[in-house]
Amino acid sequence: MATAAACAHGRGAQVLAELESLTAELNGMVGPGRELLLMVRSNHMMALNQEGRHEEAEAEGLEVLRDLTRLKHLVPVWGIELCVLDNLVDALCGQARYEEAEAIARGNLPRAEGSTVAALHCGLVRSLNGQGRYREALTEARRLTPPGYRSQSGSLGMGTAVALHALGHRSEAEAAAREALADCERSLHPDHPRIREARMLLTRITADDPPAPTAEETARG
Repeated sequence: MATAAACAHGRGAQVLAELESLTAELNGMVGPGRELLLMVRSNHMMALNQEGRHEEAEAEGLEVLRDLTRLKHLVPVWGIELCVLDNLVDALCGQARYEEAEAIARGNLPRAEGSTVAALHCGLVRSLNGQGRYREALTEARRLTPPGYRSQSGSLGMGTAVALHALGHRSEAEAAAREALADCERSLHPDHPRIREARMLLTRITADDPPAPTAEETARG
């Protein structure tokens, strides 16, 4: 779906109205149509998170999870469920509810597969950093996991940079932040909010150094 691709590449704001229209159109459907509705709503959660509307994303996610519970005995929906849970982790982190986010990410990692492992893994690192548990976050960030989707570009690198910076490893943190930013710029749409976040993180890390002397100051000795 074009809307799913747009959300994955950070252009959720451009398709919010379309996602809401699709939700209204598919509402009330049963069978495969119901699955499609829940996938659309999961993408809507992602778009809301990208817009900073985390409380709305959380509310939608909880509703979708209730619907999925009713469908579980009819069709396999674990893939949609894990996507919703990953979006819910982002929504909770966006509200600084890091302990709840950690519980969801850690509790569902054992049953995740492939790129969903990578997504929940990034959420876990973010939740640990949010709690100030930087050594745990760094250990987790360095754990070998399957590669994620292109949409996750830069996310783990940013989590690594945050942990390194907090632990006082400024040069390593800067290198990780620069690599994360390059990854974002290479793989994501220019309007993706993660690019802005990566630039802000790099600015924060490099600001730890005293400003370089101006040419005039150098000439004066």
